[in-house]
Amino acid sequence: MHTPDPPFSTPTRQLVALALALALSAGAALSLGVTRFAYGLLLPPMRADLGWSYTLAGGMNTVNALGYLLGALLTPRLLQRWGAARVLVVGAVLASGFMGLSGFFTATEPLLAQRLLAGVASAWVFIAGGLLAARLGASQPAQGGLLIGLYYGGTGFGIALSAVLVPAVLEAAHAQPHGWAWAWWGLALVCAGLTALLCWPARVLRPLAPVAPAEGAPAVAFAWRPFAFALGGYAMFGVGYIGYMTFVIALLREQGASASAVTVFYALLGLAVLASPRIWAPYLDRYKGGQMLALFNALLGVATVLPALTAAWPVVLASGLLFGGVFLSLVASTTALVRHNVPQAAWGAGISAFTIVFAAGQIVGPTVVGWIADGPGGLARGLVFSAGALWVGAALAWRQRALA
Repeated sequence: MHTPDPPFSTPTRQLVALALALALSAGAALSLGVTRFAYGLLLPPMRADLGWSYTLAGGMNTVNALGYLLGALLTPRLLQRWGAARVLVVGAVLASGFMGLSGFFTATEPLLAQRLLAGVASAWVFIAGGLLAARLGASQPAQGGLLIGLYYGGTGFGIALSAVLVPAVLEAAHAQPHGWAWAWWGLALVCAGLTALLCWPARVLRPLAPVAPAEGAPAVAFAWRPFAFALGGYAMFGVGYIGYMTFVIALLREQGASASAVTVFYALLGLAVLASPRIWAPYLDRYKGGQMLALFNALLGVATVLPALTAAWPVVLASGLLFGGVFLSLVASTTALVRHNVPQAAWGAGISAFTIVFAAGQIVGPTVVGWIADGPGGLARGLVFSAGALWVGAALAWRQRALA
């Protein structure tokens, strides 16, 4: 039986593939850039208003990561039942709703529940979007690394947008009781707009189903053991990077940075994320083992430790630019690793496996860093721990070899 050509197989439609990757990147913007990372901007005013310790403040992102892990565990079954396109859109709708709910509570328990549920929904969005990006990349092999990088780079748009929106809303609502609630509602509206944008790539990419195994062939599964070093390196990335993204804004405010300086720092970090696919895409296509995962972890360790060593503003900005220019490309490197080394029918399970260990690492990171920050040395010592975790991840990933 004749199989129709994929809709992006001709060179004349490469621009359409790029446009779809950019629209699809709204999923990464929503699931990580807003749902996960905007909390770092809200942590200082919420902690001051609600009297939180750093341990509890970090716990909010720990339960978010726990929800992300639960969502990642559920995703393979949902992908089989609904398909990636539907999981993407349903997850985005739910994540938008849970973000809005955060503005209605001040008690710890419902806020923890919201962060948990938002984590579940954001995992569905992130994994389903990554799978669609991988399939889009397979339809354009010459652009595969760039298309995947553009998807993950969308997180930078969410970070930059949050960096502009949250401080402006906090300033406008500073006279209101619990003025931070208005920022949650504003972020929920942003998520709703990103969800609307996702409907186009979800509809167009739905026909790009995975290549089915030959009739009578055994089912294709993802084997974890051959990827043990890469999975370990990615888990340590989860431990290390989330401490920076949760607490770096609080550290800058402790060091005396103004609200406008924080906005510049966070916006530049987000813009660096947007630029990173063009920098790293050729290397994601070239290296098929754990080389890029190791390099990215090592660079992130450097970026993470810099604000802990000095409050000098040029060094702090360099930290944000380096961190933004690397951390989402590290995530993209694991998708590229799966794409290079396993059959396409196992891509969904492979991406889910890496997401599971990533989420497990994120569960550990925020609470440990918060606990360290509540003791001698404060947030600076917590970020030193995060940098150490990233360097351990680099050492593990360096041992990952490409599979035959």
